[in-house]
Amino acid sequence: MPMRVAIITVSDSVAAGEREDRGGPACEQALKDAGLAPEIVSREVLADDRHQIARAIRLQVDGRTTDLVVLTGGTGVAPRDRTPEGVRDVIEFEVPGLAEKMRSDTGKDFPAAYLSRQVVGVRAGALIIALPGSPKGAFDCLAAIAPLLPHAVALIQGDRPAHPTSKS
Repeated sequence: MPMRVAIITVSDSVAAGEREDRGGPACEQALKDAGLAPEIVSREVLADDRHQIARAIRLQVDGRTTDLVVLTGGTGVAPRDRTPEGVRDVIEFEVPGLAEKMRSDTGKDFPAAYLSRQVVGVRAGALIIALPGSPKGAFDCLAAIAPLLPHAVALIQGDRPAHPTSKS
C-alpha cells in the first residue's frame, strides 16, 4: 500500500493569497523522488497559528486515515513561527533523531539550517514531520529522512518490517 500523506503548508502570506504555495509541492516531490509513491490524501494551507496547526493535525490523524503528516513552514525563530509548538501540543512523543538528521545533513552546506526548529513526532499511529518553509529547505530535509520513513511508519503502526539497511 502506498503511504497515505497529508501535506500542510503553514504560511501567513500563502494563506492570505499573497504568495503561491511552493513548499507543499516541494514536499510531495521529495517523497516521489525518494521512490515512496505517496498517496496524497489531503493538502491544506494554514496561517501560522499554533491552535490551527494542532487542530489540523488532530483532524488528519485521529481517524487513522493518514500515515504521515508533513508540515512545511513556521519552524524558524521569527516571532510568528509557531509550528513546533502546535505539533508538540498534540503528539504523543517525539522522534528527535529524525529532526537531528535533517539539521545535520542540511547544515553542512547551509549553516542557517541549525536555526530551524524541525520537530518529528507520533500521534494515533501517524508520523508528524514539521519542516522549514522554504521549498529547498523542505525538499532537502525531507529527502534526508525519506529512506527511513516506511520503516518508521511500519513500526509506529505495529508492523515489524526488515531493518531498512538489511539486505534481506
